[in-house]
Amino acid sequence: MQGRSLLIAATAATALVLAGCGGPGAGGGGGARDANADPSDLRIGISLPSQDEERWISDSAAIEQGLADLGYQIDLQFANNDIPTQQQQVDQMITQGADLLILAPLDGTALSPQLQAAEGADIPIISYDRLIRNSDDVDLYVTFDNFKVGAQQATSLLRGLGVLGPDGADTGKRGPFNVELFGGSLDDNNATFVFNGAMSVLQPYLDNGTLVVKSAQTQLAQIATENWSQQKAQERMDNLLTAHYSDGSRVDAVLTPNDSVARGAITALQNAGYGPTLESGPRPMPITTGQDAEIASVKMVSDGVQYSTVFKDTRVLADQAVHGADDLLKGKEPELNDTESYDNGAMIVPSFLVPVHAIYRDNIDTVLVDSGYYTAQEVQVGRLE
Repeated sequence: MQGRSLLIAATAATALVLAGCGGPGAGGGGGARDANADPSDLRIGISLPSQDEERWISDSAAIEQGLADLGYQIDLQFANNDIPTQQQQVDQMITQGADLLILAPLDGTALSPQLQAAEGADIPIISYDRLIRNSDDVDLYVTFDNFKVGAQQATSLLRGLGVLGPDGADTGKRGPFNVELFGGSLDDNNATFVFNGAMSVLQPYLDNGTLVVKSAQTQLAQIATENWSQQKAQERMDNLLTAHYSDGSRVDAVLTPNDSVARGAITALQNAGYGPTLESGPRPMPITTGQDAEIASVKMVSDGVQYSTVFKDTRVLADQAVHGADDLLKGKEPELNDTESYDNGAMIVPSFLVPVHAIYRDNIDTVLVDSGYYTAQEVQVGRLE
C-alpha cells in the first residue's frame, strides 16, 4: 500500500491531462488501428461508475498505472452514478479517437448507442466488473466470480451462526435464527449473480426452518438496494426493525451484498440498540456479511462489529483488464477462463473470472496486510494513509 494515497490523489488530474492529448483521431479511432502500432500512439477510454466508493478509486488507480506502464494514452472518466453522464462521456471518448474502451456500466443496457458506434469504428470493448447486457459488441468481460462471492457471504453467515463449522461442515445446529436479506442494485448484473450464489447456499436452511425471514422478503426484487446505497440500506433496515421486530424478537443475522450496504444496516441496528459488537451488549450485533473489503469495513471486522467481508483484489482485476486491452490492441486472443457462464442476452461473453477470498477477524493480517493491500496502521485506524 506504500504510495497508494499519492497514486489515488493523482488519478483525476492525470486523467484530465491525458484526456486532452491527441484530439479526435489521436489513435486512429479503432478502424485505422495497426496491430503493430506503438502504444504511445493508441488511446484507451475508461469509464467507471463513480468516485463515491473506495473500490472504484482503487480500480481506477490500478488500471491507469498498468496502462501507463505500457505506454498507452489514457482517457479516464467517472460517471458520478449518472447514466446520461456516462453515455456522454463514452460518446466523447469515441469521437476523440479511442482505440479501445474499458467500460463498467452503471446500467448494463444503457450504452447501446455508444456500443454500436464503437462497433462501427472497430473499437474493441472490455466490460469491466459489471456486465454489458443485450449487446454482441463485447470482446471481453473481466470480473470477479460473483456467484462465488454470494456463496461465500452465505457460508460466512452460517458459520457466524454456528450452523457451519470453520471447516464448512454442518454442525447440526438448527436455531431457528431470524435472518434478513439485502441485495445489490437491480441495474447491476453482478447483483443477480451475488444473490443467486448466496441463495444456492441458504435455500436448504430456509426450507428446513433453520433460517427464518420474518419480513418474508426473499426475492431479489424485494431486497434490492438502489445504487448499493448505504443510506437506502439504513432506511430499509430501519423499516424492517419497526415492522417485524417491535415484538421484542431479535435479528440474528443480516445477509448484506457489499460493505456500503452492510454499514447502512449496521448503523440502523446500532441505533435500535444492537451491539456494540458481535460479542457484547444485551443484544449483540447480528452476524453481518459484506463485499469489497473496504478499509472502514475491514476495521469493523477487526473490531468485531461486522462479521465478514469478501476481498476482491482489484489489483488482480485491473491487471487482467490491462493485459486484455494490450492483447486486443495487438491482435491477440486475450486470456480467458470462462466461456459459458455469462450470457448477456445477445451472446455468451468470453470472460476471465478473478478469484475472491472471505475475510474474517482472524485472517485480516495474512490476506490483506501481508499481501500489501493494506497496512496494519490502515486497518487499525480504518482509513487509507
